[in-house]
Amino acid sequence: MEGLESDLEDMRQYFRSGKTKDAAWRQSQLKGLLLFMKENEKDIFKALKEDLGKHHAEAYRDEIGTLRKSINFALQGLKEWMSGKAAKLPKIALLTSAELVPEPLGLVLVISSWNFPFGLSLEPLIGAIAAGNTTVLKPSDLAPACASLLANVLPTYLDNKAVKVIPGGGAVGEHLLQQKWDKILFTGSARVGRIVMSAAVKHLTPVVLELGGKCPAVVDCLSSSWDKQVAVNRIIVSKFGACAGQACIAIDYILVERRFASTLVDLMKVMIKKMFGENPRETNSVARIVNRQHFLRLKNLLSDSAVRNSIVYGGSMDEKNLFIEPTILVDPPLDAAIMAEEIFGPLLPIITLDKIEDSVTFINSRPKPLAIYAFTKNEKFRRRMVSETSSGSLVFNDAVIQYAADTLPFGGIGESGVGKYHGKFSFETFSHYKAVVRRSFLTDFWFRFPPWNDYKLSLFEATYAFDYVGMLLVILGLKRYRYN
Repeated sequence: MEGLESDLEDMRQYFRSGKTKDAAWRQSQLKGLLLFMKENEKDIFKALKEDLGKHHAEAYRDEIGTLRKSINFALQGLKEWMSGKAAKLPKIALLTSAELVPEPLGLVLVISSWNFPFGLSLEPLIGAIAAGNTTVLKPSDLAPACASLLANVLPTYLDNKAVKVIPGGGAVGEHLLQQKWDKILFTGSARVGRIVMSAAVKHLTPVVLELGGKCPAVVDCLSSSWDKQVAVNRIIVSKFGACAGQACIAIDYILVERRFASTLVDLMKVMIKKMFGENPRETNSVARIVNRQHFLRLKNLLSDSAVRNSIVYGGSMDEKNLFIEPTILVDPPLDAAIMAEEIFGPLLPIITLDKIEDSVTFINSRPKPLAIYAFTKNEKFRRRMVSETSSGSLVFNDAVIQYAADTLPFGGIGESGVGKYHGKFSFETFSHYKAVVRRSFLTDFWFRFPPWNDYKLSLFEATYAFDYVGMLLVILGLKRYRYN
């Protein structure tokens, strides 16, 4: 961190030079990101395997493929995103035009998480670059192989005067937060999110906090053999096939009617074995827990005897290899830690209800989640979920897929996060839309100037009511305009 303040000042000066505002510069940096992904694919696979035990297919699906798509989307839309947009003015604004012109914020900080080390680092970086900012990226030290690759290799593909990667642990993060930024985007836990927001107050720095929470899945499709099979497939892969549940948008728990619980559990047991094998650790299809600290945290969630007794499938653990088998629980105590905090691992509680409509009340009794997943064909129930629940996103009949959609904003609400990004929303997050108004010298409304009198008051009233006929009558002396 020696010389950090000097480096940041150089980055601010580089931004002021206007270089990063050029469309050609932005395009060249995005192409550099794309080339980094292409030429270092094997090393990315290796780093993800080393840090998280991710299979190459999972790594490509969730990080490499998603990032390539996002970069190409930004390259295709950049020209349109950068252009000003005409703003509609009232008819009375004669010989006046206005537009909204996006401009970069300046020097921004991106602090990423360890569970998707490349995706959560480069996805916001795409938006920051596309918007024309200078950017400091701090990858998570909990994924050291990935952080090393980002710190040592990525800079060779980008303009080092505008983009810097600073690896390190908590002390580095704290030192970075003490600096002045034009925006901070943080991905991680709510606990650290509070620290980030507190630090940002010093300079009134705007923040985007991508946090998490307990994302529920409501299952109301078990009366149809086809629908329930499809739903279970999607639930299993979205929970256990997404970094072993170590994802902020992974399903945290399931809500289902009590009469269908055994059917759901039986189907899930079959599909877990089909997808991950009799011994998931040997099939290499489930990622491992990131480190011993998180492993012990998950192990502790099952330490209560009432929670252990609710396990109906799985539960085995291999501390040496940091592996936890996909585990299903039915009706653990609602006041237990497993139902009070975000699980962030391959443990899946199923909570049974008398009727599925009770799920709305259950969800609303808890903090607003980052995502809600509802598996149902009941249109009336869908409308209730849309109108009566609040979450960062709401997905019907699937899970996690919203993350990959560039045309949808990704972000939370309440305790699950502040702000949004992805696609053009990333560009907008790192831009300021400046109002630009152009007025002619040829016309003016004389009554806008003092001295004031009741006659001018009547004209103001007609003007702000957009009553052009009334204004004309006042001018002609045929009406004294007053309205209540």
